[in-house]
Amino acid sequence: MRKALLLTTAIGSLSLSGLGHAAANYPNQPIRVIVPFAPGGSTDIVTRIVSQEMSKILGQTLVVENKGGAGGAIGAAEAARAKPDGYTLSVATVSTMAINPACRPNDLPYDAAKDFAPVSNFVNTPNVLVINPNVPANNFNEFVEIIKKEPAKYTYASPGICSIGNYNGEAFKLAANADLRHIPYKGSGPAVADTLGGQVDSLFDNLPSSMPHIQTGKLKAMVVAWPERMKDIPEVPTYAEMGYPELNHGVFYGLLAPAGTPKEIIEKLNKATKEALEVPQVIAALEKQGAFPAANTPEEFTKQIQENYEMAKTVVEKSNLKME
Repeated sequence: MRKALLLTTAIGSLSLSGLGHAAANYPNQPIRVIVPFAPGGSTDIVTRIVSQEMSKILGQTLVVENKGGAGGAIGAAEAARAKPDGYTLSVATVSTMAINPACRPNDLPYDAAKDFAPVSNFVNTPNVLVINPNVPANNFNEFVEIIKKEPAKYTYASPGICSIGNYNGEAFKLAANADLRHIPYKGSGPAVADTLGGQVDSLFDNLPSSMPHIQTGKLKAMVVAWPERMKDIPEVPTYAEMGYPELNHGVFYGLLAPAGTPKEIIEKLNKATKEALEVPQVIAALEKQGAFPAANTPEEFTKQIQENYEMAKTVVEKSNLKME
């Protein structure tokens, strides 16, 4: 018995020693970063801007992989199953960490509260409601008026069922007492493309993926969810200005590691994130997309995720939002 105990203790010590050695030499190979949505969307854009700078800081390439579907659940589930060695990371969004858990409490293939170790927030970003220019509305009030006159005639796209876009669309319908038909996609990229093409009338999106098209006039912005008007599109009002303060919330995109990742690795990644978000070119590139750097500590990011989950749970219950 004593020999067995000594052997077990020795193996445990070797394992801890191995983890410590791995953490001390981290990173010594490329790092995979799972984006749980299709290419071209806001999550993808923000991640690529920040990860490019983090690659320089860490001395290893951060390879971004897009794993879209199910409102971000497919990519998040794959990330949750990854080895906790710091070489597979993922991007947290309000969809994957708050809305999906609230929307699918019994069948989500990962546990948002237990399967991840938050590293840091990357950015906070406004939400926006945009429409195709062919829709006969020039401002928010006109848009509300036409969809109330012809219930269910007009459609809205989102990055997927139980995504932030779907959540915002259903919250808008409740607040405005108006009806829009939901058309889900596998990410913001294809949702934006079909709104541009006129296959869908409107889109509830995060601002970075829609901003270039707003600025060229290919999409018309009706309203933004942010504490104040955006300096690059100052003519677009906020939800609060239009009488809907309950809709005036932005979103976050941040970095996650699998649960059980050594603290030393989390600290290195947090430090690299903070340094990347202090680089003037990175700040300028993000703000050009309508995203605002917001590096915080792992503890602060954990709290931010929990607060968003509580808010999402309340809205999901009121709107009966769920996977179909």
